[in-house]
Amino acid sequence: MENEEKNNSKQEFKGKNLEEAISAAEHALKLPRTQLNYEIVTEKTKLFGMRSKEIVIQAGPKSESEENPVAEFLDKLLSHYPLEIEYQIKKKNDLVFLIFEGNDKHFLLRKDGSLLLAFQHLLNKISPHKVQADCEFFRKRKERELKEYARQIAHQVSTTGKKEILDLMNPYERRIVHLAVNQVPGITSESIDDGFLKRVKIYPKKDETE
Repeated sequence: MENEEKNNSKQEFKGKNLEEAISAAEHALKLPRTQLNYEIVTEKTKLFGMRSKEIVIQAGPKSESEENPVAEFLDKLLSHYPLEIEYQIKKKNDLVFLIFEGNDKHFLLRKDGSLLLAFQHLLNKISPHKVQADCEFFRKRKERELKEYARQIAHQVSTTGKKEILDLMNPYERRIVHLAVNQVPGITSESIDDGFLKRVKIYPKKDETE
């Protein structure tokens, strides 16, 4: 139903080639091609004494969700930074993967990737889709280290029966810890404190009502 509504909002444009058809759409809709969403409907070869070609496209304005707020935000932000940082954006379903590169990418990984995670947090505020930012496989290394650390603490709590409270963590880090802890029988966890950064309490399940 949604796809039918999208197609109905588009108009057909013809040209001898794709460039001509897009130009016709730009002129009629009074929009640059960067703001157009188009698809080729038919591509025909005609014979009238001499060979000629006709391409038909359906085109219409991009919806708000089809624009790229991630790229727009980063282009504006990075233009004010005296750093050589580039990025690639890859989309899979409703997830946006953001890969940072460039000669100064190491600045993103300082202080345990605090700047990289800050970018990710900001972009998730403006993007209609979930954004995962990465640089030099930081996410994989971070997940592996946090999982191992969380499991060690969980086993320690299982042995001593005493709760443990971890240092302040961002939502991404806390999620990894919670998943790892829940794999240890008899042990659970919860986030405490208020704000963006919170601590994680790891404790035996029998203490949940205490």
